[in-house]
Amino acid sequence: MAVVELILLQRVEKLGQMGELVKVKPGYARNYLLPQKKAIRANKANLAQFEAQRAQLEAANLKRRDEAERVAERMQGLAVTIIRQAGESGSLYGSVSSRDIADACGESGMTINRSQVVLSSPIKSLGLTTIRVVLHPEVDMPVTVNVARSVEEAEKQIRGERVVGETEAAIELEDDIQLFDPNSEQPDIG
Repeated sequence: MAVVELILLQRVEKLGQMGELVKVKPGYARNYLLPQKKAIRANKANLAQFEAQRAQLEAANLKRRDEAERVAERMQGLAVTIIRQAGESGSLYGSVSSRDIADACGESGMTINRSQVVLSSPIKSLGLTTIRVVLHPEVDMPVTVNVARSVEEAEKQIRGERVVGETEAAIELEDDIQLFDPNSEQPDIG
């Protein structure tokens, strides 16, 4: 299996720190690390260039990290509300993606792009979900996403109240009451 050796220009989660030589698959290098300028190919010329610019790169990285930490402190406890259509069981007719969360954060005054939202899988049900927003490779912050059918329902969810759909409540009531149906066959008690 072929591998490519790269020099990391910034910390990459689950891979390494700035300045480390790492070996990755060619596709990961070609499609992600190199275009995103997170790494450069490891050869003598690039290694010499990196070492000459190392202090500048580390200073720039430190400055970006400090800015990200200030933003994380200012936006600590951020909660966004997303209104979606859902069935009575609480499952959404669609899903909430990283793009939806990034847009909702933008409306709350925090401009991020969808690649900064870490979402293991789309949100497909009503309720509160805590996700991670990566502001810098070394700084991330939690954001609470409140998915509800209405603003009133979102407020109830924040207070911790159980939200039951009207049909769901009717089904619960129906389960408690045995309804008499004259057309159904009655068991012979004889």
